This record gives sequence, C-alpha cells and structure tokens, in this order.
Amino acid sequence: MKHTRKAVAAVIGLVAALSLTACNGDDNASADTSSPSASADKDSGNGDTGTGASSGGGEASQGTAAGTGDNSNGKVGICRTDELEVNATDNTTDKTEGVVTVVFKNGGGRDCAIKGFAGVDLTASTGDTLSVNRNGEQPVPGVLKDGDSAAFNITFPYNNSGGSGVRITSLVVTPPDETKHVTLDWPAGTLPVSDGEGAVKLEISPVGKVG
Repeated sequence: MKHTRKAVAAVIGLVAALSLTACNGDDNASADTSSPSASADKDSGNGDTGTGASSGGGEASQGTAAGTGDNSNGKVGICRTDELEVNATDNTTDKTEGVVTVVFKNGGGRDCAIKGFAGVDLTASTGDTLSVNRNGEQPVPGVLKDGDSAAFNITFPYNNSGGSGVRITSLVVTPPDETKHVTLDWPAGTLPVSDGEGAVKLEISPVGKVG
C-alpha cells in the first residue's frame, strides 16, 4: 500500500492534499448528504465554493434528478444539488492535456443562480482521495432558467507514459455554494504516475453558463 500512496502523491504534486477517505464508486451517480466533502465544508456559503473507472470515452455519467425550490421571495435563489442533473463527459482531444467536462442542468422548475467553483474530489482505484485545485480564472455569475445548463472543465495530464498510470474510479462533485454532493463515474483515462517540468496541471475552471 505504501508504494501505491507514493504513486498517487507523485501524480498530484500539483494538488493540495492527499487523504485516505474512500468515496462511493457505484456505477450510478448518487447524492449524499451524510458526508459532504472537505472542500465543500471549507468554502460553503461564500459564493465560490469547492468539493473523481473508466466508463468509456465520451459517455456521460448521470447524476441526481430534479428537486424542488421556488422564488417566492422575489429573489433568485442558488441552484440546489437536488434540482440539478449532473453528468461528466470526456472531452479530451489530444495526448497532452485531458479534459473532463461536468454539466449542471437546471431541472428544478424555477430560475436559480450559480457562481464560483464546484468542489471536486477524485477517487483512485486504491481508495485514496484527492481534491482538485482551482485555476486562476475569475468566476462569472449566471442565472439558469429551467432547462438551462452550466458547466466547468477538469484538466489533467494525459497519460502517454506507456505505463498503466493511476486509475481514477469516481468523481465527487459539489455545486457552488452547496454542501450536498453527487458521485459520478470518471469517464476518462488514467493519470501519469509522475509529472515533469511544464506538465499539464490537474485543476478545475469556474462554473459558467452554457449558451
């Protein structure tokens, strides 16, 4: 187990911390209120919050279904996890930088506001969990009408080393300003065991409205 932890730590020389918390790697995405990720707990409520089995390139993993909510006070409330449909798709186009796009679709029957960074944790096949850093882009607020979508990208170093790399099994996502998360299958390939100078960083972009 010691050599496995070293491998995961090596690939994540670019992320903040490595914990030993195993996440649920079920085939179907699931919502969980009992143990929100450390990233979500840390940043919840500040408008810029944060909280990763190859399932076939390009195939989306379905998240939670629509929930409830209203705008009875005349203000647009934040997009709640229970009213968002969440999926992850492999959008990698070259053998240098990998890209997974996570989409939040508003299915709550009301307008909702979304801004900031989602929280993202990746879970390796060993059960080790790592949080993904934010990039330096400035978040832009958006309002999602029922049926509208917002999205963000996870960029990661493409494993072209010829080795098996570090296999990611699941992706834990917490929408901005929320503490409830969903668990999705990781739709892309493995990460390299080590990163060299100038290597692609493992990081996320802010959530932005699509279209």
